[in-house]
Amino acid sequence: MTQHFSESPVFQASTSMVGNLTQGGAKLKRIFIEPKLPDGLAPLTELAHNLWWCWNHDAIELFQSIDPQKFIALQYNPVALLDELSIERAQELLADKSFMSNLKKVYQDFRNYLDKAPAKTGPQIAYFCMEYGLHQSLRLYSGGLGVLAGDYLKEISDRNANFVAVGLLYRYGYFQQGISINGEQLHHSDAAKFTQLPLQPVRDARGEWIKIHVNLSGRTVWAKVWQLPVGRMSLYLLDTDIDDNTWEDRSITHQLYGGDNENRLRQELLLGIGGLRALTAMGVQPDLFHLNEGHAAFLGLERLRNYMKDQGLNYDEALEVVRSTQLFTTHTPVPAGHDTFSEGLLRDYLYEYTYALDLPWESLIGLGRVDATDATELFNVSHLAIRTSQEVNGVSRLHGEVSQRMFEELNPDYNYAESNIGYVTNSVHFPTWVAREWLDFYQKKLGKDILDHQIDKKYWEKIHAVPDAEIMAIRRQLKKRLLDWVRQSLSEDLMRRGDNPRNIFEIVNAIKDDALVFGFARRFATYKRATLLFSNEKRLADIVNNADKPVIFLFAGKAHPADKGGQEFIRLVYNVTKNPQFKGKVIFLENYSMEMAKLLVQGVDVWLNNPTRPKEASGTSGMKAVMNGVMNFSVLDGWWCEGYRPGAGWALPEKDTYPDQPALQNELDAETIYNTLENDIVPTYYDQDKNGISARWVSHIKKTIAEIAPEFVMGRMLDDYQERFYSKLGQRSKQIKQKDFSAARDLARWKSRVSASWDAIELVDLQAPDTFNRSLPLGEKFEAKAILHLQDLKPEDVGIEVVFYKRISEKELELLFAHEMKQTGTKGAEATYQCSFVPQTAGVFEFGFRVFPKHPLLPHRQDFGLVRWL
Repeated sequence: MTQHFSESPVFQASTSMVGNLTQGGAKLKRIFIEPKLPDGLAPLTELAHNLWWCWNHDAIELFQSIDPQKFIALQYNPVALLDELSIERAQELLADKSFMSNLKKVYQDFRNYLDKAPAKTGPQIAYFCMEYGLHQSLRLYSGGLGVLAGDYLKEISDRNANFVAVGLLYRYGYFQQGISINGEQLHHSDAAKFTQLPLQPVRDARGEWIKIHVNLSGRTVWAKVWQLPVGRMSLYLLDTDIDDNTWEDRSITHQLYGGDNENRLRQELLLGIGGLRALTAMGVQPDLFHLNEGHAAFLGLERLRNYMKDQGLNYDEALEVVRSTQLFTTHTPVPAGHDTFSEGLLRDYLYEYTYALDLPWESLIGLGRVDATDATELFNVSHLAIRTSQEVNGVSRLHGEVSQRMFEELNPDYNYAESNIGYVTNSVHFPTWVAREWLDFYQKKLGKDILDHQIDKKYWEKIHAVPDAEIMAIRRQLKKRLLDWVRQSLSEDLMRRGDNPRNIFEIVNAIKDDALVFGFARRFATYKRATLLFSNEKRLADIVNNADKPVIFLFAGKAHPADKGGQEFIRLVYNVTKNPQFKGKVIFLENYSMEMAKLLVQGVDVWLNNPTRPKEASGTSGMKAVMNGVMNFSVLDGWWCEGYRPGAGWALPEKDTYPDQPALQNELDAETIYNTLENDIVPTYYDQDKNGISARWVSHIKKTIAEIAPEFVMGRMLDDYQERFYSKLGQRSKQIKQKDFSAARDLARWKSRVSASWDAIELVDLQAPDTFNRSLPLGEKFEAKAILHLQDLKPEDVGIEVVFYKRISEKELELLFAHEMKQTGTKGAEATYQCSFVPQTAGVFEFGFRVFPKHPLLPHRQDFGLVRWL
């Protein structure tokens, strides 16, 4: 079946969006009357219906110039703006030579972007994610995970990489935040108008809107497929809010992360299983699959079913193929953050797969457990994703290690340091997050083609030659824009809450343009410690109320509706802002959004981040700040472990001083923050010459831009995924699939044979140093010999290694090294293995002999985790 898109996507959407309604006794139908622009303005419609515009500054300014106030009121949505464009205003635009000239230029840039794209190369990759933060007007995201995914799609488009993306289309999306006069978080949701979004129905060759179905607890649930153009690539979205479904099933795609745990399961089944069926219905057959978080883990089950049904493979053979073509990225640093479901709930939704996969229920449910036989253990979707993916990665270097430790229990015979879990540090899409002023400046001073050379440090190093005054001129301009917006937004919010006018004037008038401004904006999870700054309010008050050196702290962020602890943090921060000594000095900004984030990361002087270590998987807001000449002051956690450079921002230590006493650790971190503010950051900023410029401060800005910015642009992240994972999987998949999957069949048979004989392997003899009665002098050889009776196995099927550890605690061993023993002889079913090496370090260590299976097609040890200890 082929996909077919109309040349008039707006008309296609409008004529199809008709549903049966009732009002009293009347039977009504909905129809959308499509607005029509004059021919001269027709390019605006094409531009508005491709998200390319939202990372092109000229295009953004073009739409904004149509009606600046309405553009903001409509959430910067150009489709909605054009829908409400009056005939009179349209005629004015046609007569405006400047506007028409700009339209011609932007449209030509857009057509050049699409028409002169580099050729797509390499295997096609399907990217699955529960949320996408592409633009504020599209409520497909809740926070960092979605914004990261949205940035990734934009970079994929810029590179014209061979990708397709899959997600869900939410009618209400994530909630809009309100704050009561007492600081309670309020949750507002209003339905999105799909006719005012750049969505296109996906149609088959007959012109029919493609629908797919999934079976959910005995019910057939249907979903329509939409296309969202993201520059040169497509994001396909599934929508269950259609007449074919019951109201309960229509609501599956109403809210992102909404409803109870069962609705979360339905969403994840729809994403993984339904997403693959949508691609199949469109005739899209990706070579590789990238699961961005565990929400799409059920994709693996559907892929297994397809290979068994369509290719005639058995379960073990199909698993080899699926694993060899799948990457799982985890963004979660704590076990509690992974989605889990009870066996009873899953049985209602997944039992049919026991027939499709010819697999006992215990084996199927075991894919999501550490111990498949433990009926009390919840099913973990991340465990399922790991077991169906050859490659796994965290999202920063530190998070890679955290993930290795977190999932160590899946391979208990291997130390976490031996895990196959790697990492790719998150990054951000440079054109989206850099201020227009900085982009123009970079293109003028660092190189006109810097957008094509974002990861080339030679370009960024040119910042050191720029006069300090030019840099500070941009910084002041962006800060003034931010503070002007803060005054207006804060006034409106306070009036809406019923605050008294005098108090509003006092707060707004206390906001000074020359103040040193800190920003703290992110999801209000308790581990992010938003209230840490208020541990000693008197000391903080002394800092912010210095008349000669004013300081402002701006806070923003949402807490999940179910996160009562996070909502309490919002209430605490908000109530601090009402304290007379903090009026206009500590400010909470309501309804954190992507557009607010841009103002903040571009306008503040310092970006503050103080999570509990090591619970920040990566974090990306600080990266957005960096490219705008904003320094970070952060705990050395997540990305900042790699990003921090002395003289380019400030850091709190990576290691906890009081790992088992969080209250003391919080107190220490708070004191460290106060000391750094008082003795370093504030004095550095205000060490200004007669022109109000601090040379020391600008040196921080320059080093931040030159050394940190090029490391955390999205081009680097895409390159890392290509080099570390996609390339490896592409080669592996070719190897596994060639000659009618012969390698997959051979490897599956080999694993079956080894598994059947593994427990029957016998130790005939083991000769090793007598460490009980004597020590081994440093410099003397460690020699060992082992003879195994392999039963039906071949000597080349089995390896032995001696593994050395250093004990850190009663429960933790540090891996020092593993030295594989050489096979030196065979006699019948017996094989001899020997080693001789000189340990390089003195000390007290522990060692053991580990037997493991060997095969040239095994990608890594955890792919086939059988182990025997001698």
